[in-house]
Amino acid sequence: MRQTDIGPRASTGTSTSTQSTEEEKNETITPVYPWATSRHAIVHTLDYLVSKEITIISGEVQCQKCQQQYKIQYELQDKVNEIAKFIFKNRAPNIWMTPNLPNCKYCNQRNCFKPIISKDESINWLFLLLGQATGFYKIDQLKYFCKHTKIHRTRPKNRFVYLTYMELCKQLDPRKTPRL
Repeated sequence: MRQTDIGPRASTGTSTSTQSTEEEKNETITPVYPWATSRHAIVHTLDYLVSKEITIISGEVQCQKCQQQYKIQYELQDKVNEIAKFIFKNRAPNIWMTPNLPNCKYCNQRNCFKPIISKDESINWLFLLLGQATGFYKIDQLKYFCKHTKIHRTRPKNRFVYLTYMELCKQLDPRKTPRL
């Protein structure tokens, strides 16, 4: 079932402050990962990460069959180069919508590991980008990302996934990523 926003809600007779929304967007958080910034849904640039010798990005995954969890690591530059092949399209390619899953090293189940996606404030955005796994997000998580990166939030899921990839690529390397 496709979920979308249908526009502004009808007035309920109570007013909400635009200021609280702006404060929420500008709220700083404690970064959970060394590649994350103190702002919601924002990662450091590739230049910054390389200068700090952060070249391996890791995240937790869990087998859907045996429930075992373990850490997967990606080499930053290799994965960025791999993803760059897709950024000139206008929609998310199928591989981003239904990502290939790693095999379980414990029970040998094929195509079964899914990333562990935590609460919104501590989502490992860069790990999921590099693993080409943002298609695992629910629409609300993608809207959370778009809200904090100032991307309009009324779209079909494949467009949300594409815009999430584009925005993360833009955050990593603003000079090489086309404008949204």
